[in-house]
Amino acid sequence: IPIFIALLMISFPNHIYFAAFLFLLAASTDSLDGYIARKRNEITNFGKFMDPLADKLLVASALIVLVEMGKASSIAVIIILSREFVITGFRLLAVTEGKVIAASWWGKLKTVTQIVAIMALLLDNFPFRYIGNYQSNDRYHR
Repeated sequence: IPIFIALLMISFPNHIYFAAFLFLLAASTDSLDGYIARKRNEITNFGKFMDPLADKLLVASALIVLVEMGKASSIAVIIILSREFVITGFRLLAVTEGKVIAASWWGKLKTVTQIVAIMALLLDNFPFRYIGNYQSNDRYHR
């Protein structure tokens, strides 16, 4: 996450593309880790708790930097992050009762949707910029 943020914030030729690649790589390896754990039947309570938390940290970091870059609405990001805090709070409460709540398919779909949206925003709203009269509001990518 720190390298991803640095790649976004330090301006050099094609830095956005390097950051987008690293973000996609981090998101993909997280999914791959879960897939391998399920295939090998090596699912642990630690993994059930940490996997969604790692997703949240990666997505939250990207969204906050996108606000800084002027590519995302702060109101939308506050709503998204508030939902993440509430869900994490519920999970922590469940842990105190000795229960671990694994990510549901809806949660996984939400995470994939967020990753796709973040990639689109990182890449100057690709492919949506080709629809209508799109103008970039990005002060870092010009």
